[in-house]
Amino acid sequence: MNQQKAKIEKGGMDGYTMVELLLSLVISLIILGAAVAAFSGALKGRDYQSARTDAIVSAQAAINIMSREIGNSGYGLLNNGIVLADSNAGRLHFRTNVDNSDFSTIDPNEDVTFFCDGCDTDGGSVVRYDAANGGSTSGIINRISRVQFQYWDYNEITHDVTGPFSAPTLNTGRITISLTVVIQNVNGAPAGAASNVTVTSDVTLRNSPYMLNRY
Repeated sequence: MNQQKAKIEKGGMDGYTMVELLLSLVISLIILGAAVAAFSGALKGRDYQSARTDAIVSAQAAINIMSREIGNSGYGLLNNGIVLADSNAGRLHFRTNVDNSDFSTIDPNEDVTFFCDGCDTDGGSVVRYDAANGGSTSGIINRISRVQFQYWDYNEITHDVTGPFSAPTLNTGRITISLTVVIQNVNGAPAGAASNVTVTSDVTLRNSPYMLNRY
């Protein structure tokens, strides 16, 4: 009887060994670490997508501003309004007679140049220069790595479209604008994630001779 009681008391004192406790602790830490890593990765992925969305929205807003003005190039004039000697793949200088009371382009918003300042550093800005009243400069969008203008020519006789070209001509009737925006640096961005995003828009010069002759 006493031996059975001793066995019961001895069995009741049995529990986890130190090795078992350590093993369970290690497994718990591994599971907890994996959960934390997954949660942290999800947060970083959200930050990257948020930065990418902001870059796209900013680029689209900038392109809308540029497209609206560039589309009026040549308004009230006898040509497409592009200043050929001062326009290329990275710079667009155009004129428009917004006042439309004469053939001069000295009033505000009539002699405008778009170009990128500091694009070679991946931290450039698209700049709008208005030559009226001695000249004024304003920023359109920051964190730009490249702005590119491509020019498309129309043949008034054959109605053929040629291009794109890196320089405009008297026959240019459409311009493609491309803005490459630098995505804000996010630590732990997904592997292979792009560091920038490019937004493109086509602008038809409504007042180019070719377009005017179609109506």
